[in-house]
Amino acid sequence: QVQLVESGGGLVQPGGSLRLSCAASGTIFSINAMGWYRQAPGKQRELVATISSGGSTNYADSVKGRFTISRDNAKNTVSLQMNNLKPEDTAVYYCYYGDVRDYWGQGTQVTVSS
Repeated sequence: QVQLVESGGGLVQPGGSLRLSCAASGTIFSINAMGWYRQAPGKQRELVATISSGGSTNYADSVKGRFTISRDNAKNTVSLQMNNLKPEDTAVYYCYYGDVRDYWGQGTQVTVSS
């Protein structure tokens, strides 16, 4: 089993920054991908960014140039640095770990509002 615990969400003004962190515990294989997804009210969950064990990254077009994903394989953590936040970034953000099945964290709320 794998447990994912997110932290770092909150309320921020447009143009501001937040950093999300996710700690994974249990049977973790660093070869597997980790990442972040988000779900806004009334919308489907969507990919934000993923990162492979070797550091290859993939971003949604809407966040390219503003968000940066990173991971620490030794600590089993993945982080998401979010800069120049916009109101449309408001959502619950979920940490993701991919193995023979998908694992999700409980989610952390990010609200971008003035």
